[in-house]
Amino acid sequence: MRAVAETLPAARDDRLVAVRRVAIVPALNEAPTIARVIGEIRAVDPGFEILVIDDGSTDGTQAEAERAGALVARLPYNVGIGGAVQTGYQYARDHGFHVAVQIDGDGQHDPRELARLLEPIAADRADMVVGSRFLGTGRYRTPFGRRLGIHLLAGVVSLMVRRRITDPTSGFRAVNRRGIVLFAADYPHDYPEAEANVVASRRHLRIVEVPVAMRERAAGHSSITVLRSLYYMIKVTLALFISLFRRYPPVVEEQ
Repeated sequence: MRAVAETLPAARDDRLVAVRRVAIVPALNEAPTIARVIGEIRAVDPGFEILVIDDGSTDGTQAEAERAGALVARLPYNVGIGGAVQTGYQYARDHGFHVAVQIDGDGQHDPRELARLLEPIAADRADMVVGSRFLGTGRYRTPFGRRLGIHLLAGVVSLMVRRRITDPTSGFRAVNRRGIVLFAADYPHDYPEAEANVVASRRHLRIVEVPVAMRERAAGHSSITVLRSLYYMIKVTLALFISLFRRYPPVVEEQ
């Protein structure tokens, strides 16, 4: 991993040096990429503890993550991205972490962008920071059908949270202790990225989006068409509206 460390700039914010921080990395059959992701996180900020949530992988994800030096929580079967991420937040809550970041195990999220995510939290301007592919230069290329669905969903989520959200499906995010405690107790499982914005807003967390560069799909082709994107958007929208009528359990921070 020496080459990685030499090519990636430091992303450590001096205001967070004394703050316990953990990277939550959900992974399902990510053996080819997980070690690189772990190495890149360590290269930009060695102060992060890295927790890989192995969501019932059938390949060598667990072994590769452990070999790269990460702590691995092995789930006995696939529970889905929402359950896997909530497991990470529960670990962060129970072990006294003050900052947590979510980074996918497939390598799409670039750890060099961590400084952008962490700056609003370090400055106490946000409780949750979401990395958006569509702010700034907006150079991220995605199939037309998927892009249409994301933009339509962004409009719905923006109305619900009463602020502009440009990338409601982004899983590249950071939270402070308030966010950790909230999501450990109540994290959406069906459509977690979009719903998490609504959950955080209803609990009065300060949400900030920052522009980040994400890597594009390295192999294969997206199967998402315009019709499938519209179908997905309708399903998520219905789930979001239902969530507006949910009675949320109390979230109590330990003293």
